[in-house]
Amino acid sequence: MEARPNFFAMTDLRKSYPLGDERLEVLHGISLTLEKGEYLSVLGPSGSGKSTLINIIGCLDTATSGDYILNGQRIEDMDEDDLAWIRNREIGFIFQNSQLLPRLDAQKNVELPLIYAGVPGRERARRAREMLERVGLSDRMEHYPSQLSGGQQQRVAIARALVTRPTLLLADEPTGALDQKTGRQVMELFQQLNEEGNTIIMITHDLNIAKHARRVVYIVDGEITEPEGGPEYA
Repeated sequence: MEARPNFFAMTDLRKSYPLGDERLEVLHGISLTLEKGEYLSVLGPSGSGKSTLINIIGCLDTATSGDYILNGQRIEDMDEDDLAWIRNREIGFIFQNSQLLPRLDAQKNVELPLIYAGVPGRERARRAREMLERVGLSDRMEHYPSQLSGGQQQRVAIARALVTRPTLLLADEPTGALDQKTGRQVMELFQQLNEEGNTIIMITHDLNIAKHARRVVYIVDGEITEPEGGPEYA
């Protein structure tokens, strides 16, 4: 695989919030690089800074200081319109709860990001069907979320994340609402997507889930470590 060290890079990234007359620092100098096609898991307990980090990675928030480069673009230089464009075109989001709209069937849910991107209706429908077939739901396209199992709903969410052909798939506790068997199936799908060349960052508190990634880093108290012998986590 050809290395692209500037595909994703965070350098001395810090995030703090005002707290009375002082500031609460949540991220303490995060430095992290990722090459295109990698599958990275960020592992850490509640309160470790995971949520703040994923919000910055997903361009839902910006750092107080430091540099964040995504696909050659410096995120700190962007205004809100630019950030919205990045969120819609460069990043595919997968959340713990699928966050599907209950009044839309599977195909229409998958089409949503393409509506925001201004893709014409016929092309939207074609690409949504293609992605649903890719995640094994060719026979569920007209089903509503209430007619789908938890695992099927998450597959629809994955198809929705893929439909814009994003640079980066960002998964936040993607199996947290699923039973163990269904969670394994979703992890198998992630592995397949990565083998096809998709770049994935997965945030989780579960070591067993984190181990599905090709590389694991550990976040605690707003700092990231990458032990040579693999993560130790209780």
